[in-house]
Amino acid sequence: MSLSIKQQGKIFLIKGSINETTIKQFKNHLEFLLLFSKSLTINIDGVKLIDRSGMKVLKELNAISLMYKKKFEIIGYGCKDIYDELYNHAA
Repeated sequence: MSLSIKQQGKIFLIKGSINETTIKQFKNHLEFLLLFSKSLTINIDGVKLIDRSGMKVLKELNAISLMYKKKFEIIGYGCKDIYDELYNHAA
């Protein structure tokens, strides 16, 4: 399944799968947005699948946001599981 990223106000809607075939596009696009803005909010309601490589990219984007003191927020269905993965395994 393909991946689309659409802006709706200050939130970016992610639709499709975040997996090995889509992570390059996903990472490049979101890393650019994160580096050249004060904050980045993504809504994952439209995401059907996030595999290990997708989670790795989310962890990398989170690390970049911390390094550059930018706000990176993930909202939508499943965001608690992602939050737990990002922060509970970091300790």
